[in-house]
Amino acid sequence: MTTQTGHTEAIAASRVIGTSVYNNEGKSIGSIEDIMLDKTSNGIMFAVIGFGGFLGIGEKYHAVPWASLDYDEDKGGYVVPFSKEQLKAAPAYSINELAGADGEAARDASYEYYKVTPYWH
Repeated sequence: MTTQTGHTEAIAASRVIGTSVYNNEGKSIGSIEDIMLDKTSNGIMFAVIGFGGFLGIGEKYHAVPWASLDYDEDKGGYVVPFSKEQLKAAPAYSINELAGADGEAARDASYEYYKVTPYWH
């Protein structure tokens, strides 16, 4: 089965991690550092996108709802429908904070900030 944009529904996490991410203006904003899984619902909580640092120093990690990412074959990466300003103002975390409290705090803040309908409701 395919998604609305014609992509398959299944993809290996190893193919996603390290993939570039672009904002809605077509500018590279970083890459997918990891994916947080919701073990109880068998879903993806969010993608961990790293941007803002240089060689890993000063990098900020953002929890972005997985449903917000759309793969663009021409770019060879994912595009999020957010502006540079929205992304800069988004909640940022350390890697440890993203997994704290089972990831729910970062997940909830992310879905609320980006105004994405929660998958768990």
